[in-house]
Amino acid sequence: MKLSKKERQELVIQTIKDDPFITDESLAKKFHVSVQTIRLDRLELSIPEHRERIKHVARKQLDDVRALQLEEVIGEIVDLQLDEYAISILDIKKDHVFERTGIARGHHLFAQANSLAVAIINDELALTAKANVKFTRQVSAGERVVAKAQVKKNDQVRTIVEVNSNVNQELVFSGEFIMFRSSGKETSGEGEKV
Repeated sequence: MKLSKKERQELVIQTIKDDPFITDESLAKKFHVSVQTIRLDRLELSIPEHRERIKHVARKQLDDVRALQLEEVIGEIVDLQLDEYAISILDIKKDHVFERTGIARGHHLFAQANSLAVAIINDELALTAKANVKFTRQVSAGERVVAKAQVKKNDQVRTIVEVNSNVNQELVFSGEFIMFRSSGKETSGEGEKV
């Protein structure tokens, strides 16, 4: 069934609201129209292009990652509230996939999720004690993986972090990570142990 322009534009607004990281190409595929049609829709609706939407999300107040160096995080963190939630994006490139099949190697999806689970911890050191993960579909070169982490349980020594990774709002990976903190002591705003 073909959508009217008005119906499509309403769905484009909702889709971008649900997933600000979605590309014009993915929107065009979803609504069975050309990329140019999506660009015109965005122009009419005053919706910024993909890069600008990512910059806008990244401009939000991010907490500083404490448990590892920012460059050690696999993917790009675009939102982080320590001990609450975090979001990262990973563009799957040629070097992430098996040469013969073009399918992403699973350890890249795991590494994105695991490093996000470490980054969310408000402590100087966090270690993964246990992980229960599930790969739900293949990811291919050219796709963007959006990983969302949320703290489910938190005490002084252990934190349980749930991570769900999606491509175009379709679940591709999920995991529950049990993280140990380096100490049970509270920390001050400067990161010093008190």
